[in-house]
Amino acid sequence: MTTMRRTGAVAALSAALTLSLVACGGDEEPKSSKPAASAPARAGEGGKESAEPGAAPSEPIATVKGDKGMEMSVFSARRDEGGFLTVDGQFKNTGGEGFTVPVSWNGLEESVASTGNSMAAMTLVDSKSKKRYYVLRDTDNRPLTTYAYRSFIKPGETLTFFAQFPAPPVTTTLVALQFPGFPSTSIELS
Repeated sequence: MTTMRRTGAVAALSAALTLSLVACGGDEEPKSSKPAASAPARAGEGGKESAEPGAAPSEPIATVKGDKGMEMSVFSARRDEGGFLTVDGQFKNTGGEGFTVPVSWNGLEESVASTGNSMAAMTLVDSKSKKRYYVLRDTDNRPLTTYAYRSFIKPGETLTFFAQFPAPPVTTTLVALQFPGFPSTSIELS
């Protein structure tokens, strides 16, 4: 009887694990964590450009100036096979003073507050479909974006970032990127 209970528990646990892997993309896991590992180096972060295949281009597709000399550049917004959209870019302090990252960059959700600094407040707006897309979360409720980064950016320093969202319909080719402290900017999807 004990053996049957253990076998049943193992089968139930196995089914639950399989279901959660399928719900989270399962075999797509390495792709969703790839942007963090392969964030391209840019001038100001070692002084060299990344030459990796799939690395962000050296020219931004959008640049917008924000508060206190901060500048946000978006280098790519590409769809992944798993139904995700990954936005890659960087922040640069173009001002003459240091910039303390505001808490508003983390978003308003209490559930992601424990992850520390993040880009969880970043959203995409698809005006064509009248939908807003929020940064995805993993199974531990961590935002699928750059997080736990330094909270002070010196003049001239950059902070490379990525953020993953659910992909809008393939008919959507343009979305508005919104982030606290920066005006809304349109980015083209690839």
